[in-house]
Amino acid sequence: MSWLAERAASFRFALRGLAVFAREPNARIHAAVALAVIVLAAALDVPRRDWALLALAIGLVLALEALNTALEALADHVARGTHPLVARAKDVAAAAVLIAALTAAAVGLLVFAKPLLARLVS
Repeated sequence: MSWLAERAASFRFALRGLAVFAREPNARIHAAVALAVIVLAAALDVPRRDWALLALAIGLVLALEALNTALEALADHVARGTHPLVARAKDVAAAAVLIAALTAAAVGLLVFAKPLLARLVS
């Protein structure tokens, strides 16, 4: 297989994974929140630097949710029953998503607090 064909196959696999990920309930929640953040940022005309912070926060949450989904699928396949180490790994992966989501919320508060207060006061 040529280098170009291998790259094309790699993108097909990634797009297939993205389609699977998009059907996950938590991924849909994160995507809806991300869309709301984007709409609010556009409405408030936030500066480019703040757009970058928001994009990084959104990307981090979505990427970690995708990794969590992958780990859970693999763990469920490997350990058909309940195993304490599998449960621990799944809990830690879910905690990583929670940490990222809380961090993203803090970024959102820092970005949106001043322009929202300015709109409310004026």
